[in-house]
Amino acid sequence: MTAVQPAPPGAPPTAPPAPAPAPGTGTAPVVRRPRGGVRRPDAPPPSRRFGFVPRTVAGRVRALTGAVLVAVVALLAVVAVSVGNARDGVRVIGEDAGPQVVATGDMYFHLTNMDAQLANALLIGRAQDLGTRRDEALRRFDESRLAAGKALLRAAKLADEDIEDETARESLNALARYERLAGQALLLDERANHAAGPPPAEVIAYYRQATDLMKLDLLPKAYNLTLDNGTLVRHTYESERGAVMTGQVLVYVFGAVALALMAALQLYLFVRFRRVLNPALAVSAFLTLVLVGASAVMLNGQVDHLRTAKSDGFDSLLSLSRARAISTSANADETRFLLDPGRADTYEQVYLSKSQSVLYRPADNLDRYNEAIQRDLGAPDLDPQRERFLGFLGREAGYGALPGQPRAYRDVLQKYRAFQQSDSRVRALVRAGQTDRAIAARLGGGAGGLSSDRDFTAYDAAMQRLFRIHHEAFEKAVKDGEKGTRGWNAGVPIAGLVIIGLVLAGVRPRLAEYR
Repeated sequence: MTAVQPAPPGAPPTAPPAPAPAPGTGTAPVVRRPRGGVRRPDAPPPSRRFGFVPRTVAGRVRALTGAVLVAVVALLAVVAVSVGNARDGVRVIGEDAGPQVVATGDMYFHLTNMDAQLANALLIGRAQDLGTRRDEALRRFDESRLAAGKALLRAAKLADEDIEDETARESLNALARYERLAGQALLLDERANHAAGPPPAEVIAYYRQATDLMKLDLLPKAYNLTLDNGTLVRHTYESERGAVMTGQVLVYVFGAVALALMAALQLYLFVRFRRVLNPALAVSAFLTLVLVGASAVMLNGQVDHLRTAKSDGFDSLLSLSRARAISTSANADETRFLLDPGRADTYEQVYLSKSQSVLYRPADNLDRYNEAIQRDLGAPDLDPQRERFLGFLGREAGYGALPGQPRAYRDVLQKYRAFQQSDSRVRALVRAGQTDRAIAARLGGGAGGLSSDRDFTAYDAAMQRLFRIHHEAFEKAVKDGEKGTRGWNAGVPIAGLVIIGLVLAGVRPRLAEYR
């Protein structure tokens, strides 16, 4: 009999020896080993999955569902932000800085017209046989004074910065000083009771103070208000239009991601659950596709509306306002040329400079400028879009696509040509020593019906018709922009809730199978 040696302390227990086979059988009894057995030391370790990859079907469904929901929420956020950017751009251009620029442009015109009518009244004197009467000039002066005051008050109300508000207040004070000087000049002129022509020296002295205040103080302040708000419009347009275009791209990106994840979720459910189609997921994908398409179309429309409001509307309105105001000031310089002989050369040179800014033609004096205008604008085959004139009126050549613009633009050019021809005749009469006839021709009482003032009035009326065409395009673009984003504030959240609800409704029955 063999003795069993005890195991040394600390040694692992050893398995009991297998029983000997029964006599006559030849086989040993089956020994059951623990499940799993013992791994060999040289066997490779079992593979492990990354911790963030779900190991169960339910976990994978939840992960895909969460990714879909995140993509849908990101898509909704991009659409909402882009709609807000488009709305802000339309608001600034159409309701804030844009109208303020138009108001200050009107103010600039009425201020220049005030000074022009004051010069006309002083030049007419007590004459009654001219085309324009003194009381008519004074009536126009008062109309322009009231209109300039209203436009200035409107600009002050629209001012949303301290600098603009201060400029508006200073302009009101300067306008009050101008009215005082103009009133003194008119009172002295009425007492003098002089014939048509230059008034007494003391009247000229007060008028010089008034017109210098207008040209050196009032008009620059009005122009600064216009420039400030014009800069705001341009910056707003560039930033908001860029943001909307970026939003367009992001809508496509997040929309594609959301649709791809929905397709992946649909495919996974088909593979694991043998469901050919999940109706709720299919409808949510369709609605997402509709949301992406509608958002892209809406944002593209907003980009077009912003461009139309800025380019076809605002830019042209600003140029035409400046052209009209400078033309009115040049028309007043023609009167000042007759009213104040001491400054006649200065007023003649200033007239040429202003005319060049309205419509540029290469010339170093008024005679050559008029020859160029008569030749170039009188051509029978004149095509403004082809000629590409320079100056404020030259910029108008690029807007031929607006309905009615080409005809109105050609009419403006023809009326401008006639006005320049009348001015040239008035100056020729002065050089010939026929100042009385020049004054009559200036104010409408000239021989043969010559009237520089009447030709300018016709030119200004044509300018107003062209201005209205652009103003209508501006207002239409603003209204279309406001209409294009109407309802999206409520529509985007509702669409998002519906899509998210359908996604959850589509996966809920599958997840319920694992409870």
